[in-house]
Amino acid sequence: MKDAILNYSINTIRKKDSSYSEEQLAIIRYGFESIYILITKTIFIFMIAIILGIFKEVLIFTLLYNLIRTTSFGLHATKSWMCFVSSTLIFITIPYICKIIDINIIVRSIVGVISILAIYKNAPADTYKRPIVSKKRRDNFKFVSTIIAISMVFASLLIDNTFLHNSLLLSLVVQCFMISPAVYKIFKLPYDNYKAYQNMG
Repeated sequence: MKDAILNYSINTIRKKDSSYSEEQLAIIRYGFESIYILITKTIFIFMIAIILGIFKEVLIFTLLYNLIRTTSFGLHATKSWMCFVSSTLIFITIPYICKIIDINIIVRSIVGVISILAIYKNAPADTYKRPIVSKKRRDNFKFVSTIIAISMVFASLLIDNTFLHNSLLLSLVVQCFMISPAVYKIFKLPYDNYKAYQNMG
């Protein structure tokens, strides 16, 4: 299904405008593929959430996670099925855990400080397909990511609602793993991909 939709889209573009090079079409296809995976993955996860009766929790956690993910980036699965499995496990399991446990304020404080330091040290984490070559952009992303992380930790300490303060903290913890050099190494993916472009210069 995915390949059929992508091939149809690219062939349509190729017929309407023959000026696109194969390299440009490959970039467009990659963009379409990312959008396709995002849409189908989101629909699948939300359907499971509705069946399990945790749609609101999954939606809130997803929004909080993407708040820090947007500027700190991080690991991407190399295959579509891996993305589906990992995303489903994270966005269904973690919100459920946030709903049934209560992390006390001392643990939240300790984990929060560690998370802020990890975000400051490792963000933004790029991928070999989307390297962040510009130092200015990397510095800006690092700054914004750190501010967001600090805000999320403080919010998790001040908010009384158990689900919300758990979600604020655990969404940050998940992202710390996603930008960790150790996790990149475990999945045998290159880290600090922008350095390859610096070396070429």
